Amino acid sequence: MAWIMLFVAGVFEVVWAYSMKQSEGFTRLLPSIVTIVMMAASFGLLSFAMRSIPLGTAYTIWTGIGAVGAFFVGIVVLGEHVNPTRIIAALLIVSGLVLMKMSAD
Repeated sequence: MAWIMLFVAGVFEVVWAYSMKQSEGFTRLLPSIVTIVMMAASFGLLSFAMRSIPLGTAYTIWTGIGAVGAFFVGIVVLGEHVNPTRIIAALLIVSGLVLMKMSAD
């Protein structure tokens, strides 16, 4: 269950990163509210996951899901530039997450 909570916390991190971008520096009300609610939910789920997952593993996976997820949303939803170097960097992050998960068992 802790791994599921950690994954959902990472997804919420992606949502709050996207909504923060949409808030235009917290000048738009609805995206600003979504950002704050998703931040709280993400941190809350992360804290529950850390009850049984080691700090280093939980935090690394949480931030990795957020980083790669935000990268993907930026490209797919916001039309951000993509090049081979950025893709390789994202793949390296994902490989690090897989290794971190494997080392936690």
